[in-house]
Amino acid sequence: MTVVERIAANPRSLSVAHAKARSRDGIVDAMRGIAILMVIGIHSLPQPLDAIWATSLDAALRPCVPVFLFVSGYLTALSGRVPLAKRLKAALIPYAIAFAAAYAYMALHNPAMDHRITTTLARFGLGYVFVYYYVFVYICCTFGLWLVLAVGETGRTDSRKRIAALLILSIGCGLLAGSYLDPAISRLGASDALLDEVRMRDIPFWFSFVALGALTALFADLTDQRMRRSLLGAMLGAYMPYAVVRILNLGDAATYDSTAFFLYAALFCASLFAIQPGSPLLGWIGSGSYFIYLWHIFIVMALRDHTPLRQLGGVASFAVSCGLTVLLSTAALLAVRQLASPRLCRWLGA
Repeated sequence: MTVVERIAANPRSLSVAHAKARSRDGIVDAMRGIAILMVIGIHSLPQPLDAIWATSLDAALRPCVPVFLFVSGYLTALSGRVPLAKRLKAALIPYAIAFAAAYAYMALHNPAMDHRITTTLARFGLGYVFVYYYVFVYICCTFGLWLVLAVGETGRTDSRKRIAALLILSIGCGLLAGSYLDPAISRLGASDALLDEVRMRDIPFWFSFVALGALTALFADLTDQRMRRSLLGAMLGAYMPYAVVRILNLGDAATYDSTAFFLYAALFCASLFAIQPGSPLLGWIGSGSYFIYLWHIFIVMALRDHTPLRQLGGVASFAVSCGLTVLLSTAALLAVRQLASPRLCRWLGA
């Protein structure tokens, strides 16, 4: 018996939950579409982020990954189960193909690249090519949610309360990890580069957004008009301190797992869900967001490595890179869906 079946006492609860999940598919895909466009925006920004406008825009776009994790937790809580093998297969096969291509690209541009088998396996396992570390994050968060449901769903009548308690505890643990992981590793003498790599993969912190999405599915109704306005106001208010912390390098000014980032990103996810975006175009882009995530970075890197894009200046280079990447990525998604077999589409994440 699933979690959703235990949530309500009447026998119609499962069908109601499934109907609710189906009605959310378009909204969830549109949220994913917005999130993947934000990902492209981040990767199109000139590096390093020296200008205030670039840091401010980067800060504004950072909730993109939390959106993906939020909707994953939301849909899982509605269905009441984690099809672990199916999700791993859907994530790992497209990733393995993209990893091979990314590895070849990196090798061509770096003759001194370390090709030892242990190093290559570490790169694959940790997603240490291009920006693929979020595949590792997603897989670990999927295992985490599976574990929460397995522990909470023990056949007792209070399974809903048990699962909610575990999810709330997970959020608390994520905030603790985000607050103290940095100083703890620094005390061990870790370099700034290693510290940044570890914080990008701070699984307890990232799982907080999965837990938030699941709690939203179980308890929250964010569709009220007054609730939307309140969430939007709170989200904008939370963005300001996060951006200021990033710009002025105050306290824990980390890009990823700071408390300021969690507050802004959590409110962004809730606000976006409350708005209920229903654009068919965004939904179509969102339905292929994994394909775009895996392959758009080749366009960004090619533009940086093989065109005089940087000579245009910061704002112009960002606009050109972002526009071309969105255009070519969506064109590639359309071409794959039109020309490739269904199996190949699945293998490519399309």
